[in-house]
Amino acid sequence: MPHLRSFSLRPWPEETGYPFSLPIWRDLSEISLNASITLLTGENGCGKSTLLEGLACAAEMTSAGSQPLRADESLVYARELAKYLKLTWNKRVRKGFFLRAEDFFGYAKAQNELRLEMEADLREVDREYQQRSAYARSLAKMSAAGQLADMRRRYGEGLDARSHGESFLAFFQNRFVPDGLYLLDEPEAPLSPIRQLALIAMLKKMVTQNSQFIIATHSPILMAFPGAAIFSLDEGKMRPMKFDELEPVRLMRDFLQNPAAFVEKL
Repeated sequence: MPHLRSFSLRPWPEETGYPFSLPIWRDLSEISLNASITLLTGENGCGKSTLLEGLACAAEMTSAGSQPLRADESLVYARELAKYLKLTWNKRVRKGFFLRAEDFFGYAKAQNELRLEMEADLREVDREYQQRSAYARSLAKMSAAGQLADMRRRYGEGLDARSHGESFLAFFQNRFVPDGLYLLDEPEAPLSPIRQLALIAMLKKMVTQNSQFIIATHSPILMAFPGAAIFSLDEGKMRPMKFDELEPVRLMRDFLQNPAAFVEKL
């Protein structure tokens, strides 16, 4: 059963600026989230990322980026939208996180800086404790060594030691936990088609462990997830859609059937 059951938008003051100027809000009724995987799709600028960000702020979720949601200056509009979003829960959960693909760079950088700091701390202990016993040195190293070992257990020699796609999947593999709520904005961005399928395999496993996902995406591969609820935000409305009705799916299918003829018409 999904943790977040539905959301709706309360009346807001007469606002003309962003994000309330987006057409999607004008006729937004209560949206039920009956599936473990909900996919939001639509053209750039339709509001899907803004909606996802607003939901994350309204739910007071943990950010998997380098900053907390309440401190991230890029989310000022999302926090304003969150004030008027009403969330209804089947079960309020604190496990899970919100992640935009672009935030992953900041997370990987912060992890690398922390790793370098821990390694420097260990070298400093060796220098300062040269005349002390091995036992004293091990006690002094305990905190930094423990953190460093945990980072290596999760990510090997570091997220920056792998390709972007590999590190992205490694991050998900180590941060997905059962019974969580995950809001992901375009997670396909750094992933090849094969790695998008690997992500689908992870999602499939987590769904069996009572996790819920709300994902904004342009990827026909992710849209094909069996049993996913799909909403299009095009044309200023949030409408449930079937896979075969989706414009990205039809476009990709037409292109692959005859790429040369398709490109010739452009």
